[in-house]
Amino acid sequence: MQSEIQVTSEQKLAAEEAPISAASADRDDFLLDAYSQTIISVAEKVSPSVVYIETHHERRSARGAEQTAQGSGSGFIFTPDGFVLTNSHVIHGATRIDVTLADNRHYETQLIGDDPDTDLAVVRVNAPNLVPAQLGESQKIKVGQIVVAIGNPYGFQYTVTAGVVSALGRSLRATSGRLMDDVIQTDAALNPGNSGGPLVNSRGQVIGVNTAMILPAQGLCFATSIDTAKFVASRLIRDGRIVRSFIGLAGQNVPLLPRVVRYFKLDVKSGILVVSFEQNSPARQAGVMEGDLIVGFDS
Repeated sequence: MQSEIQVTSEQKLAAEEAPISAASADRDDFLLDAYSQTIISVAEKVSPSVVYIETHHERRSARGAEQTAQGSGSGFIFTPDGFVLTNSHVIHGATRIDVTLADNRHYETQLIGDDPDTDLAVVRVNAPNLVPAQLGESQKIKVGQIVVAIGNPYGFQYTVTAGVVSALGRSLRATSGRLMDDVIQTDAALNPGNSGGPLVNSRGQVIGVNTAMILPAQGLCFATSIDTAKFVASRLIRDGRIVRSFIGLAGQNVPLLPRVVRYFKLDVKSGILVVSFEQNSPARQAGVMEGDLIVGFDS
């Protein structure tokens, strides 16, 4: 006697969907593993270059007694001979700056230069067997690409967070009051203590120096672009400071008429409309007037 097995339509549908669901789950697992492996690879490559910075500030109390205040932050080695990039606000005014390397070696550092206007600083550690980070290029950064931040938030050393580049070309005001341009916005979590640490792409190349976050907002974090950091660091190493030109005028960006661009064969489509001057400014002495439109400078 042959038994009959009845299969309902629901059972047929479940049987047909099972391979698809399994394949989808496998694909999701593969993507998750690939993402995780990227973060792991970056962390393993860059962490040996990250340093924990401790600062000491000598101050006098209201009664005249000497007191020592301590602070902390992050930085990263970017040359084999021990130059370390960090934020100006991490080390500014410190009487002593110590670093702890990834292998737990401790050293006192030498301050090379400090530029509050870009919130960047360079210190140097005299130690053997250092691992410098590989520096990337700002122009190759794309909105949406994966980034990893490594630092020491609240003293929790070598913390890794991940996110994406949220936007490019932001402006941010430094502690000195000057606007910093070409700032990277990211949603990789940053907290106090992350300042000065590297923002890294999926290849393990540093593309920014973590600088600031907007609290209590979530996911609004910022890093100075690596091209800016390279320029500032090179000048600090060479001169110990940044020398800036001063022309003494205020202006606003305005678009140029297409016919003006064509007639003068300009390479730009916008200029700076001069609206005011500081007293005895170099620009005024050179004959620049209110209402002039600046489209370039002769070097």
